[in-house]
Amino acid sequence: MKEYRVAIVGATGLVGQEFIKVLEQRNFPTSSIHLFASDRSAGKKLFVSHQEAEVRETTPASFEEIDIALFSAGAEISRYFSPIAAQSGAVVVDNSSAFRMNPDVPLVVPEVNPEDIQWHKRIIANPNCSTIQMVVVLYPLHKVNPIKRIIVDTYQAVSGTGVAAVEELTTQTKQILEGHTTIPHVYPHQIAFNVLPEIDVFLDSGYTVEEWKMVEETRKIMHADDIAISATCARVPVFTGHSEAIHVEFSEHISPEEARRILAQAPGVKVLDDPTISLYPQPWSAAGTDEVFVGRIRQDASQANSLAMWVTADNLRKGAALNTVQIAEEMINREWIHPTG
Repeated sequence: MKEYRVAIVGATGLVGQEFIKVLEQRNFPTSSIHLFASDRSAGKKLFVSHQEAEVRETTPASFEEIDIALFSAGAEISRYFSPIAAQSGAVVVDNSSAFRMNPDVPLVVPEVNPEDIQWHKRIIANPNCSTIQMVVVLYPLHKVNPIKRIIVDTYQAVSGTGVAAVEELTTQTKQILEGHTTIPHVYPHQIAFNVLPEIDVFLDSGYTVEEWKMVEETRKIMHADDIAISATCARVPVFTGHSEAIHVEFSEHISPEEARRILAQAPGVKVLDDPTISLYPQPWSAAGTDEVFVGRIRQDASQANSLAMWVTADNLRKGAALNTVQIAEEMINREWIHPTG
């Protein structure tokens, strides 16, 4: 089997560490894994294949003799280093927002649009976490009965913001339970025991950037510019696992039973839907898993030809690291990439 030299940029972050786990758990064909991060994190040690590996500072020379570079270090770092990595001969799969809406860069969810990978120019974008789990569930239904309109409300975990947000939720929860006041640093308001309907910055339209990402990315991934989409994204005091309440209008009538049958056979989807025993997706149980879970599938009482459903997934895995690695696996399986060393 061919083996590949892999670089992880942003290795010390939550997604970067998840990259390492996913590569090992899926037996990704690596000949070597190279860990990179900022100068502040250089010198740290992480375990790779049960051995300590040193994290090095990311520089233009980092990508010499690298076949695949997995990026999760923020848009600014990606914009600077991804073209350098590509010029050095690596194929970049980038988890930031830097290239998602670039018409020359494929935006890929392997269960939905794997063919788009083929026209890459050495940079491939990984979608936003909340977008990924939504399209994994909606695309199998869209293929059978084209979607006209989507209304989605998200309940997003703090791990989507990073290590500092996880620590802030932990600290605030402890402080409040002990009767102390708390001062927010990561978010504009206290996140413990609270819900913040603000993810990323507000646009002049009143929507946030996160909400607009879901609109534009969904259309690009599904090749469906005519779908009407509206999103409201909220941050909730959950560590891992994004949840979404989705209302979908189809071109024709579709029953909940038919939707369940379609989704039960869809790749990457697991149906958990039995209200009689309170069986439905929960972020607590989705954490650490690879599937996108869907339940509470029911007729939308407010609109004809519509369904309502509840969708949950691990935002660090399928919403980030796993999807990124799956893109690389798809390239290998279809022989769209070959090791150069």
